[in-house]
Amino acid sequence: MNQYTRPGQDDVPELIRMNDDGVEPEEDEPNADVADPLTGAVRLCAHRCDTCIFHPGDPMHLQPGRVTGMVTAARRAEGHVVCHKTLGTESPAICRGFADGPDQGRSLALRLARALGTLTEVSPP
Repeated sequence: MNQYTRPGQDDVPELIRMNDDGVEPEEDEPNADVADPLTGAVRLCAHRCDTCIFHPGDPMHLQPGRVTGMVTAARRAEGHVVCHKTLGTESPAICRGFADGPDQGRSLALRLARALGTLTEVSPP
């Protein structure tokens, strides 16, 4: 694992790059494109998948602090966490676990889609 942190930020991981785990986009981008390019609708998972990283008990067996690092990076960028089951598909969607959490109000995509009425719920694969 390659881990990047910003010095002086209480060693909270800002960007975490993991290989072959299917949890994050290659770019580690907290603003991954979850909008339909044709309609502009923002995709949000209709429900948490069985292995959602926001379920208790760490169903994805992530390293300690990994989810906190992802949420911290998303918060700083007004971004979001993409559902791991939609990564690498043509229709990435915002993770329902993230969207239902206390940080969802910081996501620019969620705020705009709700304000414009363009939020579309999709079933995770």
